[in-house]
Amino acid sequence: MSSVSTSRPASTPIVLPVSKSVLWLVGTAILALAAYYFIGVDQGAVSVFGNDMHIHEFVHDGRHFLGFPCH
Repeated sequence: MSSVSTSRPASTPIVLPVSKSVLWLVGTAILALAAYYFIGVDQGAVSVFGNDMHIHEFVHDGRHFLGFPCH
């Protein structure tokens, strides 16, 4: 049996173009998660801004309207 050696071309990385719709999707998801955090999770004591109740009081009525308990 003879061994046949074939040379392969150097591999080149595959670059996938990022469409505008993907960027819109990622941006919308980040914005939605931020809105969900500020309306549904931020309670003042567990706030990323420390012990500050300004955001909680600003969205207080909206929290109850959307069904999030806060006290």
